[in-house]
Amino acid sequence: MRIVLAPCIYLAAGLSLQAASPVAAPAPAAPTPPKPAATTPAAPKKEDAPAKAAAVPPPTPAPKPPPQDAYRQMELLTRAMETIRQSYVDESKITYEELVEGALEGMLRRLDPHCEYMGRSLFEDMQREQSDTSEGVGITVSLRDGTLTIITVRDDGPAARAGVLAGDQMVRIGEVLTDSVGVAEAVQLLQGKAGESMKLTVRRPGTRQFLEFSLVRETLIETSVHDAMLLVPKLAGDYKVGYARISQYTQSTTRDLSEALDELEKAGMQAFVLDLRNNPGGLLDSAVAVCGEFLPEGTVVVTTEGRIASQNPPPYRTPSRDGKKPRRYPIAVLINHGSASAAEITAGALQDLKRAIVVGTTSFGKGSVQSILPMKNGAAMRLTTAKYYTPSHRTIHEHGVEPNIVSVLTTDEEMKVAKWRNNHGTGEAAAIEIANLGDRQLERAVDALKGVLVFDSFQAKAKPVAPPDVPRALPAKEDAP
Repeated sequence: MRIVLAPCIYLAAGLSLQAASPVAAPAPAAPTPPKPAATTPAAPKKEDAPAKAAAVPPPTPAPKPPPQDAYRQMELLTRAMETIRQSYVDESKITYEELVEGALEGMLRRLDPHCEYMGRSLFEDMQREQSDTSEGVGITVSLRDGTLTIITVRDDGPAARAGVLAGDQMVRIGEVLTDSVGVAEAVQLLQGKAGESMKLTVRRPGTRQFLEFSLVRETLIETSVHDAMLLVPKLAGDYKVGYARISQYTQSTTRDLSEALDELEKAGMQAFVLDLRNNPGGLLDSAVAVCGEFLPEGTVVVTTEGRIASQNPPPYRTPSRDGKKPRRYPIAVLINHGSASAAEITAGALQDLKRAIVVGTTSFGKGSVQSILPMKNGAAMRLTTAKYYTPSHRTIHEHGVEPNIVSVLTTDEEMKVAKWRNNHGTGEAAAIEIANLGDRQLERAVDALKGVLVFDSFQAKAKPVAPPDVPRALPAKEDAP
């Protein structure tokens, strides 16, 4: 069973009810012979005392519903299939294989947006080994409110250069309408050989426009840590504030980030901004290791909980730092609606453990575990089997991470930031460009860090004053007798 990260029907067990045996009715009393009449005058008859109220039995609890009749429901499904086979107009679409696969697709899609039935070809694509290159247009997709939505757009991909934005809703991929297309099938449609052209039609919610893009697939090299730099005084003032962005979590992310932090620290960095906006996630172990750059080793970052507690794996803890000094400077984490899965785990853990200030907008809300369950027909089910919980036992799934400081960018501002990421200078030129970009979320994060640094300087100056050295009074001597 393969666990994938990345953004169940409970059958109530019925209890058999036993009918309560009726209580036996008391036998009638035997007749007694009449007593002789008394010779003395009868005393006046007293009124009978009011009879005691009969004990009211406790109310009988309502019977629990019987267990669901699986056979009856299967009979309903079978009869529906036979009715379709007898009456549907197009005979080529009513084979048992087609009908069963359609039922499985609907069954899984109804559970949650991340459950999916994968046919043979999709499952074969999933089983192929992942490499450090891929061929496509550079976008990540997921279902949001039942709509196939672009979660992230790679800065160096053809989609970003054409103007596709995170949050755009997919309407058509080539000639295929996406209203009945799942995530795995959409990924398959987007991928292809380098040099092949394709058309992508989207709806942009911010402007309610329908836009069509002509894209050419490319071979994309997977990189994850970008734009590590010290921000210029126009943005950071008199303080040395570092910045780096993680676009996704890969095997090399932790190593690359650690090396970037080492270089920034050598340059005198006093605070750090970690940009996780439009990060779709990736490898969970990589996200835990990134948290380990800022937390003590052995710290619990995330736990995984499914329906059966005994099958839950142990908590994920930060790895050993191999003798490296801890990084103690203040941190701000940037997130937005495109931050999902492993990115949300990083932001949520650092927020819960009071290690970072989170700035931006509420994240995507993908905090569940999907297991790939192969089937006998060569296909597979992608099924949600557990949820992730932050150190304070907060669930991210369908809720997201809420920032400490809310800052929203307009569609035009997001487009401006996306264009800069796709094409900008290097070194000091990049630092000057990002300072003039007008990225209000980054500005809020830097302001928050400057506030922390100012407060720390006040604390350092306010040293406790030692009490004056006053000689103690000598004890009084007792008078001689």
